[in-house]
Amino acid sequence: MIMDFSVLPLGFQFTSPGPIVVKLGPIVIRWYGLLIAWAVLLGVSLSQYLAKRRYVNPDLISDLSIWLVIGAIPAARLYYVLFEWSEYSQHPERIIAIWQGGIAIHGAIIGGIIAALIFARLNKISFWQLTDLVAPSLILGQAIGRWGNFFNSEAFGTPTDLPWKLYIPPDHRPVDLVNFEYFHPTFLYESLWNLMVFVLLLTLFFRALSKQSFLKVGTLFLVYGIAYSLGRFWIEGLRTDSLMLGSLRMAQMVSLGGMTLGLLGLAWLYVLKRPLPDVVSPLNTQKNAPE
Repeated sequence: MIMDFSVLPLGFQFTSPGPIVVKLGPIVIRWYGLLIAWAVLLGVSLSQYLAKRRYVNPDLISDLSIWLVIGAIPAARLYYVLFEWSEYSQHPERIIAIWQGGIAIHGAIIGGIIAALIFARLNKISFWQLTDLVAPSLILGQAIGRWGNFFNSEAFGTPTDLPWKLYIPPDHRPVDLVNFEYFHPTFLYESLWNLMVFVLLLTLFFRALSKQSFLKVGTLFLVYGIAYSLGRFWIEGLRTDSLMLGSLRMAQMVSLGGMTLGLLGLAWLYVLKRPLPDVVSPLNTQKNAPE
């Protein structure tokens, strides 16, 4: 039996209303920035709640969030600009125009990891314990943030005629695809995948609590790295605007690295039964575990 997708409801066809929420004179509120702000506020609240359940001072999460924003957002922009330098070198004034889109989540993760390492060392708390508390919020934020790509009509996939196709305005289409109107909504694919990873992480977290057991420190973040990278590797293959390193899609290369490191980390924890290298000793790490 062959399904005729053309008879399905047109409601599956996505069309962006534009990047601006409201404009009041010189004040412009954009969907991209609003979604990022919402993701940060929601993420901080969630991580604080998880911190309480693991007997970690929730105030540490508030302080950490400032470090993460300072480390992640500039790094995400710098990562993107470096790989698109041929364009930004011609218009250097656009380098700081982050509200127009153009940030890379892998750059944000790298910047956030560096900031979290420094924060953990200064506060003498396990880096891996912090990442476990932040991982569910991080993937939830990524799920929310992907909708910024929808409003900006960017980060879409190859042409398609599927019922959940995404309409892209002519001025946003690649030159070689200007005659196509509809494309894969890769923002939606990744957002839904990230939500599934979010549910997985919370399930692991609360199942461990309900069974009065304690996941080994670092487990949630390692699972995040594996699961997110798996989905990103597949979805990136559909994108038309991937950041490239020669003929290679950079996001796919980083995703392979993320999956590899995550699997090696889990093997280190559960096969070799050794704690992950940390900025504090394993003894100090256990001080924040439930009695």
